[in-house]
Parts: sequence; C-alpha cells; structure tokens
Amino acid sequence: MTKELSRRNMLRGLALGSATAAAYQAGLISAQEAVTETLKVKGNIRQSVSYWCYGSYPLAELADICKNLGMVGIDLLSPGEQWETMLKKDMIVTMGNVPGGGIPNGFNHVENHDNLFAAYEKYIPEAAKMKVPNLICMSGNRAGMGDEEGIENCVKGLKRVVPIAEKHGIILHMELLNSKDHGDYHADTTPWGAEVVRKVGSENLKLLYDIYHMQRMEGDLINNIRKFKDVIGHYHTGGNPGRNEIDDTQEIYYPAVMKAILETGFKGFVAHEFVPRRRDKLASLRQAVEICDQ
Repeated sequence: MTKELSRRNMLRGLALGSATAAAYQAGLISAQEAVTETLKVKGNIRQSVSYWCYGSYPLAELADICKNLGMVGIDLLSPGEQWETMLKKDMIVTMGNVPGGGIPNGFNHVENHDNLFAAYEKYIPEAAKMKVPNLICMSGNRAGMGDEEGIENCVKGLKRVVPIAEKHGIILHMELLNSKDHGDYHADTTPWGAEVVRKVGSENLKLLYDIYHMQRMEGDLINNIRKFKDVIGHYHTGGNPGRNEIDDTQEIYYPAVMKAILETGFKGFVAHEFVPRRRDKLASLRQAVEICDQ
C-alpha cells in the first residue's frame, strides 16, 4: 500500500475535524496525534473505558488520551498504583476492582461470604479515600444452584457488605454477564439481578448493565433499560457479534441506546468495554466516544 493510499484509508476510518484531517493529510501530525486530538463533547453521557481493552498502553498515558477525547475516567482498575495514578491525573476510576473476588466465586454461595466480606471491608474505605465511587461485585457461577437460592444467598451476603458501602458513600455494582460466554454465571438476566438489588433495598447497590452481554442473553435493550432504570447504576458497551467496535459492523444501534439511557435520567458512567480489531485502537475509541456523545 502506498503512503497516500494509507493516509486515505486512515481518514476514512476516523471521524476527525477538517483541520485535524488536513494536518494529518499534509503529514504535519502523526496518526496517533490525529486520533488523540482534543475532542469536544457534549458530555451528557459521562464516558470511560475498561482498561483491559487498552492494556497495551501505560495507564498514565491512556489517562491523558482519554482526557483529550472528552472522557472522564477509566473502568476496572485495581487498588494501589492504578487508583493512585488516576487520582494524580485528576481522572475518575469509574469502576474499581476488589481483589479476592472473581466471576465464578461470588455472593451466590454462602461459603464465599466471609472472604468477600473481608475483601470489601478492606477496600471500601480505601475506595472512599481514593475517590473511587463504584466497586464491582459478582453473583458467581451456579454450580447446580437454582435461581431462587442464588438470589437469597446473594441478598444475605450483600446485606453484610452494603452497610459499609453506605457508611463510606460507595456504590456496589453487580455485573450482568451472558452465560454463553461465561458459562454457568448466575446473574445472566436483568430480572434476576434486579430482584437481588430490590431485595437488598439500598441505593448503594446497583446493577452493572453490560449492553453486549444483555443483547446476547435477552435483547430488548431499550425496553429493559427503561423498565429497570431504578436498579441500573453503570453501563458497559460492546459490539455484537464479537464484542468488537460499536460501529455499523454490528447489530446494536448505539445512538438510540444512549438516547434511551439519557431519557431515564441516568447520571452514572458508560464505560466502553469492546476489543478493537478493525482499525487503529485509538481511532476505534475516538469513534465510540463520538457515537455515544448524545
């Protein structure tokens, strides 16, 4: 491919302002400079990105890139150096990890409760200190358990933890995952997760509604976003099929989904959690920000 053709293909793949596009075309700035040029956003949707999708970039560098793209933070970061880096960068850890948990071993099995309680008891105060507003939690895998028993066990375990979250002003979020990709995961539908949240009965427990996962499991995204708006506190994006870019190569029309989210009065964060594969990674991220900036 010639240099000129390469430039044309790059420009077709990016949603750049005319001045930035002209500067790139003239060879005055690099591809990375083009896609990380400061992006003016409306900001009605507070956007972030899950770090594991862009882990090839040092966290401090990615934080600067995200800030230039109008994003407010980075998702799924762990206590210690990662939280400290974001605080120094004046960026938000929009969802914090809690060491000691994990997808298979969640609150639906009572034998996990003591270890989980100890982990959240340790890291909730640390999250408050480091200005991390949200922490993730998991239902765990079924391992032969029925739905009602799983709900009751989750409620029992979370009711031990939630008072600590209330005391420190931290919101816990149980993530909804599809059990096709994550075989046997219990919180794989919105009604199941909603019942857990409503039975716990605290504003400090919400659902992390992963749009990709729920498209895989139940579809009907906009109706469910409206129906369960009282229990949803955080969103993840991802294109289906493949959990790749959220562009026109996949079946979810994200502008309509974002408008529906805004119409519910949502004030939380929308974190991009897609694996970029079709173009420059940062170009994919920039495009996602623009798609969701409603």
